[in-house]
Amino acid sequence: MTQTPLRDVRNIGIIAHIDAGKTTTTERILFYTGAIHKMGNVDDGNTTMDWMEQEQERGITITAASTTCFWNQNKINVIDTPGHVDFTIEVERSLKVLDGAVVVLCGTSGVQSQTETVWRQADRYGVPRIAFINKLDRLGANFERVLGEIHERLGANAAAIEFPDGTEDRFKGIIDVINQKYITYEDAEGIKRVYSEVPAELKDKLQQYRHALIERLADADDTIAEKFLDEKEISVDDIKKSIRSSTIRNAFLPVLCGSSLKNKGVQMILDAVCDYLPSPLDVPIIKGIDPATKTEITRETSSDVPLSALVFKVAMDPYVGKLFYTRIYSGKLVSGESVYNSTRQTKERISKLVVMHANKQEIVSQIGAGEIVALVGLKESKSGDTLCDQDKAILLENMRIPEPVVSMSIEPKTKADQDKLGLTLRKFLDEDPSLRVHYDQDTAQTIISGMGELHLEIVIDRMKREFNLETNIGRPQVAYKETITRKIEDIVGKFISQTGGRGQYGHVVINVEPAEERGKGIEFVNKIKGGAIPREFIPAIEKGIMSGSTTGFLAGYPATDFIVTLIDGSYHEVDSSEMAFQLAAKAALREALQKGRSVFLEPVMDIEVVAPEEFMGTVLGDLQTRRAKIVNMGTRGKIKTARCEVPLAEMFNYANAVRSLTQGRATFSMEPAFYAEVPQYIADKIIGAHQETLTKKS
Repeated sequence: MTQTPLRDVRNIGIIAHIDAGKTTTTERILFYTGAIHKMGNVDDGNTTMDWMEQEQERGITITAASTTCFWNQNKINVIDTPGHVDFTIEVERSLKVLDGAVVVLCGTSGVQSQTETVWRQADRYGVPRIAFINKLDRLGANFERVLGEIHERLGANAAAIEFPDGTEDRFKGIIDVINQKYITYEDAEGIKRVYSEVPAELKDKLQQYRHALIERLADADDTIAEKFLDEKEISVDDIKKSIRSSTIRNAFLPVLCGSSLKNKGVQMILDAVCDYLPSPLDVPIIKGIDPATKTEITRETSSDVPLSALVFKVAMDPYVGKLFYTRIYSGKLVSGESVYNSTRQTKERISKLVVMHANKQEIVSQIGAGEIVALVGLKESKSGDTLCDQDKAILLENMRIPEPVVSMSIEPKTKADQDKLGLTLRKFLDEDPSLRVHYDQDTAQTIISGMGELHLEIVIDRMKREFNLETNIGRPQVAYKETITRKIEDIVGKFISQTGGRGQYGHVVINVEPAEERGKGIEFVNKIKGGAIPREFIPAIEKGIMSGSTTGFLAGYPATDFIVTLIDGSYHEVDSSEMAFQLAAKAALREALQKGRSVFLEPVMDIEVVAPEEFMGTVLGDLQTRRAKIVNMGTRGKIKTARCEVPLAEMFNYANAVRSLTQGRATFSMEPAFYAEVPQYIADKIIGAHQETLTKKS
């Protein structure tokens, strides 16, 4: 593979709410760039990027798939991401390493809940974006309404650089606002674009959109603002340069339109990706930490400087074992050579370098800065690890891993498969950082936790298909948490043991108080003065607090959202040890949780239901029985929408319920919003169930 100049490389992701048309759009991108020769469809289960059996059966994207294509001398590395909230980690880690993104919006549904989630994720990593309003051929499509929602709900400084001539079954063509041309297609596959003059009846509308575009650019670009205020002519080149610079600075969002399924508007997405989204040279150079000095260091985006690369995804491959998807920020990787994993502080050897095309591989001998590649042969590396040169080590920032919200018990159907279950779960943990596994000592059960019912369902299904492992699973359980509601002072924790020879002595005094905000976790504050406890034992005390917090007082759920202040204690010159202080801290926290009027916290979901008007009353009535709080109501054409906050505990199997209530005509989406205190009658049930489990065990 010849190395493409960095200025011509684009690393982009396709991001959106579920069913907005990401995978169909990606399929058309691959067709028009010549990467594939026949277009597949999601409904037929034959798209290139949805290659997993589960994706083809369900018609959804589960895992982020990457591929490479070429358009107008530009090399485009594309990652198609899932839209379902259960697989949000795939979006998170993709955006961490990408330089730009295409946000796909449904012309009918507009900005949906998961659209807002992926938008916030892109904001967090500062990823420049363009938007594509898709499905304008669908009943109820409204380009202007969706454009308005982009301004209102996403807060973007957006303007249309194209607009449609008609919508629904009257969608005939696309008007290019910048070049002032009317675009239609000669063929059904949308290969040959025809440019003509804008019809007279659309010229006023064109001038309105062009005026709005220049006004929005003037807000982001001083050069355009000066020309606009001085009423000077603003050329096409001026507009394009301004769109590119403003988009790269995240000060402007160009909006395109079309219908991917009907093969309209996708080539213009490719043009916009090349014209307006950044190359690796246009984004800020990568920053990291020097592992030795802990100071900030940077790496220039070049293949001629020391290596810095981030492993952002680990995937299992039936033929080569593990694939380590890696973004190279500087330097280069060479097949057969060794690299240093600064996260694990170990050397790794690369046996093979492959460029991925969905689930197919193209072997390359070396690859340089700005590229995305998969590595084969690494032993110790995990998702989020940094690869670099050992003598020029750097540690890059890891990605944010969301907390799981649903748990269930799992066991093999036969005793003989017990070891196989452990090995299989370890492989899934390497692949998916949002999946958690732990062993519950109280119930003697293995518990798996994830981002939702579908997430865990896919894991169980993959175990059966890929590893021939049959399992029994328990009913999904909510990941409750515990916290205190009042400040407790002067709690004493002691661990004293004398069994002949050297003993054990640890003594701590702590204050514990609720955190000011939910979601803050546990904060440890050391206020020891005068050497009452030697400094070398302080980390052990903090470790004891964190260890003790994994099992709360009420029903064994993790305790969180409080501040622990170490104020006093004592030690013995001979008998004190790290273990003794760790156990003393654990005992003190246990007593604090007991005295602090602990309460349960439960995950609350942000849910959006879309239903025909005649069913909305029934849907809302059902939601209110599920302890829902209605946030707002809306109308989209002939359908109604409701935005609610509902406890996750009330939402299990909701898909079947809403389907039966609305004759299958309603849709909904939900995502984790926050943790809230559980009502007392629910808390009593949780404690009762926990006691019953312990009784059965004994």
